[in-house]
Amino acid sequence: MQTKTIIAAIALAFAGAASAQEVVKIGYVGPLSGQSAHLGKDNQSGVRMAVEDLNAKGFKVNGKAVKFEMVSEDDAGDPKQGTSAAQKLVDAKVQGVIGHQNSGTTIPASKIYYDAGIPQISASSTSPVYTNQGFNTTFRVVANDFKLGSSLGKYATQKLGAKRIAVIDDRTAYGQGVAAEFLKEAKKGAGVQIVDKQFTTDKSTDFNAILTSIRAKSPDLVFFGGMDSVGGPLLRQMKALGIKAKLMGGDGICTEALPKLSGGADDMVVCAEAGGVTPEQEKKLDEFAGRFKKRYGYDVQIYAPYAYDATMAIAHAMADAKSTDPAKYLPFLKKVKHDGISGTIAFDAKGDIKDGALTLFGYKADKKTRIEVVK
Repeated sequence: MQTKTIIAAIALAFAGAASAQEVVKIGYVGPLSGQSAHLGKDNQSGVRMAVEDLNAKGFKVNGKAVKFEMVSEDDAGDPKQGTSAAQKLVDAKVQGVIGHQNSGTTIPASKIYYDAGIPQISASSTSPVYTNQGFNTTFRVVANDFKLGSSLGKYATQKLGAKRIAVIDDRTAYGQGVAAEFLKEAKKGAGVQIVDKQFTTDKSTDFNAILTSIRAKSPDLVFFGGMDSVGGPLLRQMKALGIKAKLMGGDGICTEALPKLSGGADDMVVCAEAGGVTPEQEKKLDEFAGRFKKRYGYDVQIYAPYAYDATMAIAHAMADAKSTDPAKYLPFLKKVKHDGISGTIAFDAKGDIKDGALTLFGYKADKKTRIEVVK
């Protein structure tokens, strides 16, 4: 009887210790439904993998192992749904947020996190507006549109020799922003003419009218500011109309899914991803990509490694602060220096990634092929 009592007491002690373990809630928001769901789920998988890795190694804060838990919300890429999702995460008392994916949802949601004092790191939003609002809770781990758009403009005119350029954007914060920065830089090119400027929406499927107008201007390059769900069908219709120009765009179209959405992208597309891995980092990225595919059964789309690094940056800031309280670890996040999959994660005064790089890609055999990393 005495032995049973001792065993029961030990069991209760262990149960008490387990129940006392602190749970750290990390919020994730992105489009888990709608046209960009494949990208939202990619980022979500990156966060989930980070949470699993942290828990597997018994990550400690102030000497005690904590259990990380991901709390996901779907914003469907819609600003209104994005603010609703943000409020749900605040109400759930998450201690940090990774997201949103699109600038159009990230920007309005950021005010909600700021008012609640919850740090927010976007792994993919590139609009400069996001970190120019004066909110001390906003961070990003990729280069912004100033870098993305201007680098593409320079490459188009200096490397591709484009002289007659047409521009289309999808009227979203992201699409307009990256197109504006591209235009600003492209206009500096010697002998460059902007032969047409058109716009569509992020839900359009028929581009016949705007492409017919563009075809009449004989461009040698068409720049599109928007996502692959629109950029893919746009390229398909460009080919059907006999437009021989190259299609150029930012990270929104720079996906593994683009060839399928466009019916083939070989030698027709140049795009840039807001992030760049130097040769020294390639081994880490390749190892991550291998683990990712084994875990989920599909390849990394774009930003899963950056979502993973964003989650790890929050965890390391908590460890540095010896606290999971957002108010206490936020100052440590501002000065964090984490050796991540994508490179060193460190932020400037606005919350932008320091020394942000980007990678230029083309397509061969319908596979994304790296051209070069631009710092």
